[in-house]
Amino acid sequence: MGLFSLEPPMKNFLLPALIILSSALLAATTPEYSIQAIRYASAEDEVAGLVMGVPKGEKINIAMVVWLIRGGGRNILFDSGYHRDTFLKYFPSTDYIRPDEAVKLAGVQPEEITDIVISHAHWDHMGGIDLFPKATVWIQKEEFRYYTVDAWQSGGNHGGIDPEDVQQLVKLNTEGRLHLVDGDNIEIFPGIRAYTGARHTYSSQYLRVEGNPPFVLASDNCYLYRNLAEHKASATFSEADQAANIKNQSRMIELAGSADRVVPGHDMLQFQKFPTQGRIAKIK
Repeated sequence: MGLFSLEPPMKNFLLPALIILSSALLAATTPEYSIQAIRYASAEDEVAGLVMGVPKGEKINIAMVVWLIRGGGRNILFDSGYHRDTFLKYFPSTDYIRPDEAVKLAGVQPEEITDIVISHAHWDHMGGIDLFPKATVWIQKEEFRYYTVDAWQSGGNHGGIDPEDVQQLVKLNTEGRLHLVDGDNIEIFPGIRAYTGARHTYSSQYLRVEGNPPFVLASDNCYLYRNLAEHKASATFSEADQAANIKNQSRMIELAGSADRVVPGHDMLQFQKFPTQGRIAKIK
């Protein structure tokens, strides 16, 4: 006799029980991830370049960060930092160490990084993908397509993109170490979902890490806590994208359940809000 031929009282008992059991099984297969912010450098920047509508002249000390997510047998980096001489000279920073050396401070060797999720293709986020020799790299499919093809054609926009980084990305693809994330609200690992729409670059993405409680890692889709507090966009390609960026920052808060659990890409305050030792903040 099938479930749906049961008498109504039995259905009323079994269906809620099955729903509870399914939820319990799902929770059992989702790791309880830890999250650490690892600062590999600091730099001075102008707030007007980070928060739209702020008058020029106000300076801020920003953090250059990668985020280490551990759980379920994986050591996942969200973003990879940078190390090439071009940008070490172009972008003056202080207290710099190479991202692979910074990750060692969290007790993880570079070859133990299993995955790198790239929020977007800018040099300070994708420039370290060749420092972690066994990692599989995850990037939005449209981000990959645009910056390996269209961005370098007439009318394309490759500002902030290092050609050497793009070459490394293509090389990883030929080696079978590249995964393309196809769209919005995609689960890439159990309990970790990628979201698009903030348009910091052609198809940038941010992450929601499930758990009790959940967190959203925004990267440059939200530069500072000030973006959230003042409902102001981060730097984007054009004014047309600013409204979408603000909308996605509101979405981040909804996904995290609180603005306090949205972690901006370059805000030094994350190393004050969360327990911190040296370069490492324990977010979760």
